[in-house]
Amino acid sequence: MTDVRTVSVIDLGSGSRKMKSNIRKVSEIARYAAVPEKYGLLLFNLSKEYGSPLIVELGTSLGISSMYLAAASPEVPVCTIEGCGDLAELACQNIREAGIKNIRVMNGSFDEMIPLIKKMNVSPGLVFIDGDHKKDSVVRYFMDFAGISNSNTLIVIDDISISEEMAEAWELIKKHEKVTATIDLYRMGFVFFREGITLLHYMIRY
Repeated sequence: MTDVRTVSVIDLGSGSRKMKSNIRKVSEIARYAAVPEKYGLLLFNLSKEYGSPLIVELGTSLGISSMYLAAASPEVPVCTIEGCGDLAELACQNIREAGIKNIRVMNGSFDEMIPLIKKMNVSPGLVFIDGDHKKDSVVRYFMDFAGISNSNTLIVIDDISISEEMAEAWELIKKHEKVTATIDLYRMGFVFFREGITLLHYMIRY
């Protein structure tokens, strides 16, 4: 049955290309904004490999990607940030109904919440950057997490090819001094900081 609920979305990022109204059907958000199953399973597997000791997600939306990340590593805390209060509340409801216990939904702008993540004094194992597709913002968020990452951290950036702006952000990120390898899957980009390897940039059809 189609979900006929609606939610008032306060979009702090660049906005949706598909949904122009701030009053949106939950079914439309699930269709256009939620991570597809193919990539959800990829996040699940990345979480198992890289998640510990902390997983961070920027852009909770309905909490679907959060649950993929959390289900793979139930012993690892997942901190997910959502700027829209109504969406954050809906995500919390979905997470409760799924019975997942290791997700903390943080409601506020990314710029407000990231300093709270930094205060944990933990280098995250996995960071998933989504929810804002403005070039300067994405580069800034990447820099924030690059600064607290170690050689075991993986940063995943969603929608790197969705616009010229995002493509430019991806190219800037690849040039960061700490980066030792990247993988371009067209939709997502992976950034590694592994020490002792020759800088390489891969492109993979996925």
